[in-house]
Amino acid sequence: MKLYGYFRSSAAFRVRIALNLKRLSTDTEVVNLRTGDQSAARYKSINPQGRVPALDIGEAVLIQSLAIIEYLDETHYDPPLLPADALGRARVRALADLIACDIHPLNNLVVLTYLKRELKVDEAAEKRWYQHWVAEGFAAFEAMLAGSGATGRFCHGDAPGLADICLVPQVFNAQRYDCPLGRYPTLMRVFTECMKLDAFDRAQPSKQPEAATIA
Repeated sequence: MKLYGYFRSSAAFRVRIALNLKRLSTDTEVVNLRTGDQSAARYKSINPQGRVPALDIGEAVLIQSLAIIEYLDETHYDPPLLPADALGRARVRALADLIACDIHPLNNLVVLTYLKRELKVDEAAEKRWYQHWVAEGFAAFEAMLAGSGATGRFCHGDAPGLADICLVPQVFNAQRYDCPLGRYPTLMRVFTECMKLDAFDRAQPSKQPEAATIA
């Protein structure tokens, strides 16, 4: 397998975590989002959307991080990233979607670049935008964790899964944008537990090879 990604991409971060949890190794190719690699004809031939990550599995190229992660979960069963019961799976997917479908799309690089270049938003306003959507999403995430007996050491029970995979990269990004996180004690407790695991720690942006050479 070959993973196309970028060290600061939340979506690529998710897939790195999943690969680590599944104990799967891949070749990697950096798609530098800051210099426009994602828009080059070569990469568009791999992923017509021009986003990361993309995972080449030989017979196909998979895109969209959650689709990639669920493929990995369905083809490499140990450890499972979704609960065995339907209600548990629905809860975990709802938590994951809150991050991946509600917070992240409003705050990804494409949106922030549009705000600055096309709408002429200054840096302070961009930061307020980012912090607003993180606060709105994290408040709901915290309530869902704190209000459920299904929450354990991790978002759902005592083993990491899809919801944790989505949460951790979003916390990293929130920290980069100085988002206040003290109001989310359960969320941050889970984050801390995740980062004790090698699979999460090795996937973080600062530990990717390109981190030392790309600003």
